[in-house]
Amino acid sequence: MNLWQEFLNDPVIFISFTGLAIVIGLCIFYAVYFVYKVEHEQPDGK
Repeated sequence: MNLWQEFLNDPVIFISFTGLAIVIGLCIFYAVYFVYKVEHEQPDGK
């Protein structure tokens, strides 16, 4: 059977990979956000 057709027709596979994509997307977002905040940190000026 075609793997793409099975992916779209089986809700368990579809929801699992969709959830995994969301989690990986959030991990990438927060990693980039953390690096951005560290690089643009303002000195205290004390």
